[in-house]
Amino acid sequence: MRILFISSTRIGDAVLSTSVLGHLIDRHPEARVTVVCGPAPASLFAAMPNLERLIVLEKRRLGWHWLKLWGTCVGVVWDLIVDLRASALAWVLPARRRHRMGRRRSDCHRIEELARVIDLWPPPAPRLWLAADHRDAAERLIPPGGPVLAVGPAANWRGKQWRAERFAELAARLTGPGGVLPRARVAVFATTAEGDQARPVIQALPAERRIDLIGAVDLPTAGACLRRCALFVGNDSGLMHLAAAGGVPTLGLFGPSYEHRYAPWGERTAHVRTRESCDELVGAPGFDHRATDTLMDGLSVTAAAEAAEALWRRCHGEAA
Repeated sequence: MRILFISSTRIGDAVLSTSVLGHLIDRHPEARVTVVCGPAPASLFAAMPNLERLIVLEKRRLGWHWLKLWGTCVGVVWDLIVDLRASALAWVLPARRRHRMGRRRSDCHRIEELARVIDLWPPPAPRLWLAADHRDAAERLIPPGGPVLAVGPAANWRGKQWRAERFAELAARLTGPGGVLPRARVAVFATTAEGDQARPVIQALPAERRIDLIGAVDLPTAGACLRRCALFVGNDSGLMHLAAAGGVPTLGLFGPSYEHRYAPWGERTAHVRTRESCDELVGAPGFDHRATDTLMDGLSVTAAAEAAEALWRRCHGEAA
């Protein structure tokens, strides 16, 4: 059986799409799967089982990337095509069965929307596929030595980024004498390009408890590192979804994005948001996502700390 699976260009959506893809692999363990995705999330699929080919789709002007992809895939009669990009490709390739994303919905979680593409209910959880070298690298980067708090202070645009000093204060509370993770190490995750947002968090931490992962890991290795952490707190981002997919207790911080659409998915997750709703923030006069500063100031450190502590107790019991 040959499956063509067309995923996302964005990391977060690609992580969420592994819920559907994992189900298909479970249902068709003999299948050979070709995955199409953008450059940013491509490494997420490299270690997945049943992978026959990984096609990285680079966007081109006037949609020429779709024509190139058609030329790459047209020589196969696919047993199943699942197109989560709502492109026309599923209709112009030879296939025995097709499932294609329709009009985007705003009334349900993205995981539920993806599951409905293949008429699947209840929705399965996202997956995290790791190779031995990812786990080995994670053990070197986060060696044994007590619990670790993971922090994700960046996001794909400035409005969704809680201020670095608030992340630093939250880390101090959670790892302080009265916190849920007293004297825990703190791992800060960010890409090199996100260093300006993440570096002040690292610099505010005690030197002996810092784990600086800024620009240090690819996505699967980040996932392996997150699995070695006791708790993750971060902005609404692909990293947040990666932590949740790895089974880490995950607290997502929300402001100018919809938690009912993109809250971290799973039993070991929670979210907390600003006093203002998303609509209030993005509907304010003069809003421009390209130029705005953070819109997360309506979320206090106290509110985030209480949410993190409640999640920790729920996952580990009052005795923890």
